[in-house]
Amino acid sequence: MSHGEKTYVFWIGLIILSVASVCLFGIIWFNIVLVHGFALELQVPFIVAAIVFILIGLYMMISGAKKEK
Repeated sequence: MSHGEKTYVFWIGLIILSVASVCLFGIIWFNIVLVHGFALELQVPFIVAAIVFILIGLYMMISGAKKEK
């Protein structure tokens, strides 16, 4: 994905990406296994927030790697 030296911005972005991915997986898993999809419309804000944080984490990871010369 990104080559070069990894800065602290890269690592913070990786943590944000990881936490948001786990949260999104947990929301989807909860709805599929326990609720069978009926409460999905109540959790749309959480799903959108997790997707936004995934995108923020990806952007931080891409911009946080120093380019090799």
